[in-house]
Amino acid sequence: MGSKDKTDRNAEIYVHPSAEISDDADIGSGSKIWNQAQIREDASIGTDCIISKNVYIDSGVHIGNRVKIQNNVNVYNGVFVEDDVFLGPSMTFTNDMYPRAFNKDWKVVPTYVRKGASIGAGAVIRCGVNIGEYSMVGAASLVTKDVKPYSLVTGNPAKFRGWVCVCGEKLDTELKCSECGRKYALSEGEYIHET
Repeated sequence: MGSKDKTDRNAEIYVHPSAEISDDADIGSGSKIWNQAQIREDASIGTDCIISKNVYIDSGVHIGNRVKIQNNVNVYNGVFVEDDVFLGPSMTFTNDMYPRAFNKDWKVVPTYVRKGASIGAGAVIRCGVNIGEYSMVGAASLVTKDVKPYSLVTGNPAKFRGWVCVCGEKLDTELKCSECGRKYALSEGEYIHET
């Protein structure tokens, strides 16, 4: 579908002429869809999102509000992205635990990316995990387990490396942010919360 058709339906969005958007996709106002992006049927994109060059959003995917998706990202069926999430360049999701080209009975395994989380460039997210709110996944990491809210994980496989602030800075040993001054406390189950 061309940019003009989609823009006529909702003058509050921008769709580059080379983007391919299904008529059955729902795009929120203020969102921008850039060149060579593809958004499939029954996908839902919230308000004020940026979908960058060569992004693929599969059918049934839900993207929240104010989400920024960088170039060459793949978001497959079964992925749910909440508000204010950052998906870095060339990161990708999976959606099948046991992929085979000849398997006709494959099952989509859901993955959740919670509010304010950031996933770095080139990271791979195995299906079935929960990426906690305001957490940060380092570049080129392979995430195979749930990521706690406000935690920093890096590596292959990704491991806990510390806590991060809402603003994105790593917290010091006293759970204080040197950048914005927010303070946190450790609670039951080794989760942190702002004090």
